[in-house]
Amino acid sequence: MATELNLILSPSQASSADAIKRAVFSKLKGQSSQFNDFRIIRKSIDARGGKVRINLGVMVYGKNESIVDEFPSFNYKPVNAAPEVIIVGSGPAGLFAALRLIELGLKPIIFERGQDISNRKRDIALLNRNVVTNFESNYAFGEGGAGTFSDGKLFTRSRKRGDINRILRIFHQHGAQDEILFESHPHIGSNVLPRVIMAMRKTIEHFGGIFNFSSRVDSLIVKNGKAIGVQLSSGISHTAGAVVLATGHSARDIYSMLINQNIALETKPFAMGVRVEHPQALIDSIQYHGIDRGDFLPAATYKLVQQVEGRGVYSFCMCPGGYIVPALTGEGQVVVNGMSPSFRNSKWANSGIVVEVKLSDIEEFSLHGPLAGLEFQKHIEGLAYANSNGVGVVAPAQRLSDFVKGVTSNALPSSSYNPGLVSSPLHEWLPNWITRSLQQGFAHFDKKMRGFITSEALIVGVESRTSAPVRIPRNPDTLEHIGVKGLFPSGEGSGYAGGIMSSAIDGERSAEAVAQYLKGG
Repeated sequence: MATELNLILSPSQASSADAIKRAVFSKLKGQSSQFNDFRIIRKSIDARGGKVRINLGVMVYGKNESIVDEFPSFNYKPVNAAPEVIIVGSGPAGLFAALRLIELGLKPIIFERGQDISNRKRDIALLNRNVVTNFESNYAFGEGGAGTFSDGKLFTRSRKRGDINRILRIFHQHGAQDEILFESHPHIGSNVLPRVIMAMRKTIEHFGGIFNFSSRVDSLIVKNGKAIGVQLSSGISHTAGAVVLATGHSARDIYSMLINQNIALETKPFAMGVRVEHPQALIDSIQYHGIDRGDFLPAATYKLVQQVEGRGVYSFCMCPGGYIVPALTGEGQVVVNGMSPSFRNSKWANSGIVVEVKLSDIEEFSLHGPLAGLEFQKHIEGLAYANSNGVGVVAPAQRLSDFVKGVTSNALPSSSYNPGLVSSPLHEWLPNWITRSLQQGFAHFDKKMRGFITSEALIVGVESRTSAPVRIPRNPDTLEHIGVKGLFPSGEGSGYAGGIMSSAIDGERSAEAVAQYLKGG
């Protein structure tokens, strides 16, 4: 009978199957003669107390047992002739909604404003060289959504929303690494996730789902209070039994479209700040207490949070061994985000450090109604553009130590941000309450991680797309929009999810709600 064991090992031991077996033998003691094989089911790093240890959970199998595959494939069936459901957007919410609809016997029709991954790669390459920006195909828009080329972190705290392991198994089935099934902070990587997303698309298409790329939705078709279809920018329209709206938090024109069609929205709190970049070796030294990372430890990460004058200041989307990338989606903006390849092997570490934005902070934009937060985002992104000399996607930056002191940087250290940086006094043009909160937050973080404030580190502006500043209100039981039947807002853009995992779970829940709606209708 399989037995679960907990092991505490050194990094080198945890990297060796033979060393793990020896630890299992030692743990089993008198029962070691019955040991046949093992499977890792949990893995985490503990660097407290000046030592680095690896906590492993292993499932041990007896002499006459073999490793049991507890991750079966999902059985999809053809839906070519099934009732159709429109999905707007092919990010995690849209893709997982499509896969779940197929399981439930419904045919997903996906409309994606951006390009497929192959063409999107070319657009992103041009963007990174600051040659040209395609506002319909970039880091935010295109097959797989914003996560495709900006990391693929699969950690979430939304464990009550749905079956996290199910989502991980679907990613794994489509080509993600085995490690995502047991790592405490699973990560696919920006170099691997694109082919995983393409494999998911092939599954959807194989069983009858249809993808339409370069197909921006400009309006919903609503009849007798029910969403029955969409009209594209090309003028073509398509009708179906229901519409899943999974457009992500950067599809700002969708919010304007809903307002113009008298479909209710509401503003919500969000966060905004900067991207901070350190040499990865410095973060390693701080987090691993000066111990050489060697071949057995990953690039070190961190998670920081502090209350400053009644508002939260915290790290967001930390990318060890990663890169800062341009994440704008329109003219006159500078927006940055972070990503890491699967090996996390660049010489930089970056993270968003953001400040809580309360509704009381954006009262001057209240004339925009539920789009007040969105207009505030645009205002700050415009300031970043103006303070970068307006040269493509060149971004404003400052040494971290200078920002805390409130002085302009005379020169900047090297950076992973490929389009280029320009020295700028972010402490002067960011809103005073954001600057003050960041400065005090950094001071607290330096106490927790000695050496965090350094002239070797950069801040790059601005990190403004942490979450949607808008919520599309929906019935908590049916997940339908509160005013329009058959319209199912889903994922980050709906204001009910944040990140790949919670968006994927929300997409699945939306598909299940659609199936119930069509069954009842």
